[in-house]
Amino acid sequence: PEEWFRTKTRTGGTKQLNISRIISLQPDLILANKEENVKEQVDELAASFPVWVSDISNLADALTMIRELGRITGREARGMEIAGQINAQFDALPRQQPPRNAAYLIWKEPFMCAGGDTFIHSMLEAAGFSNVFAHKERYPEVSAAEIAASGAEWLLLSSEPFPFAAKHLGTMQSLFPGIRSVLVDGEMFSWYGSRLLHAPAYFRQLQEELAR
Repeated sequence: PEEWFRTKTRTGGTKQLNISRIISLQPDLILANKEENVKEQVDELAASFPVWVSDISNLADALTMIRELGRITGREARGMEIAGQINAQFDALPRQQPPRNAAYLIWKEPFMCAGGDTFIHSMLEAAGFSNVFAHKERYPEVSAAEIAASGAEWLLLSSEPFPFAAKHLGTMQSLFPGIRSVLVDGEMFSWYGSRLLHAPAYFRQLQEELAR
């Protein structure tokens, strides 16, 4: 919420936690994530406070997380409701047949993509894409030559963590004349909390745009 964003105490970024400030707040619960947070910092905090660590690789993991957070925060019914709504919306998504071959780029100079063991990969499949770099792990660097030879029909240029924008479309077209590029909302492909309530509608709209 905007009010919280402007008024709550800041405790650092995902990789640079202000440990002393967190300790001063005496939290009843700390939520951490295996991919985003540094293990040593989480271990230090876990010595004094309850810490719940998520490890999300796919939609099923995300739904389990939402239900579990609802349970441990005394909002079990709400957690079940949100997870149920998300699951129903994803089940109702039309299946793209055949899936469109795509590379999902998260960085430029060097190019980095989403591999097959990521939450983004899971969302690509749900959105009707086949990840041409599914055989790679995590977020590997890939060369321009690898992208050109990947068999990708589309390059999905994410808005985060690298802020791909309209100015990059021309560059990509020059580098990869046989592959079409499109800007995509990184939040819809990589945010695995309640933002997933909005992802299926976005994926449906994206597929309609690509079909034009």
